[in-house]
Amino acid sequence: MDPKMIDGARLALESERERLRVELAEEVEHPRVSHGAQTAAATEVTESQRGQQLRGREQQHLVQIEAALGRIEAGTFGRCQTCGKAIAPERLEALPWAIDCIDCHARTRR
Repeated sequence: MDPKMIDGARLALESERERLRVELAEEVEHPRVSHGAQTAAATEVTESQRGQQLRGREQQHLVQIEAALGRIEAGTFGRCQTCGKAIAPERLEALPWAIDCIDCHARTRR
């Protein structure tokens, strides 16, 4: 794999990792159900649950990014973990944390 591509992916991954770390470090505001009308309280609870789901996705994404950085260090970055073929550079440019080629991804997501 092209060293410039790997360097670009590393920079993108490190930048995204930092962004996620900052977001995840922010304090979560918990709903105050005891205040206001029931509708307002229900809205606060719904928004809190939505925020918790988003944080969960961000944590999963951070794990994917850390794993991709580990693959760079191990020298396996850019190889499909299913079939072992090279992942298309365009796919890695769009999703540097991708673990599989587009063909394997399509087969496993059905």
